[in-house]
Amino acid sequence: MTVLHMGSLHPYEQALTLLLAFGPVVLLAVVVWRRRHEEDD
Repeated sequence: MTVLHMGSLHPYEQALTLLLAFGPVVLLAVVVWRRRHEEDD
């Protein structure tokens, strides 16, 4: 199956794609960091 190329993304589409791709990972990292920080106190 060939991949259909739909052209380049607009800047807001690129930002939305990055947010959806990396947002959950960043959020999880922040939650883990906060929980470890609270356990140390």
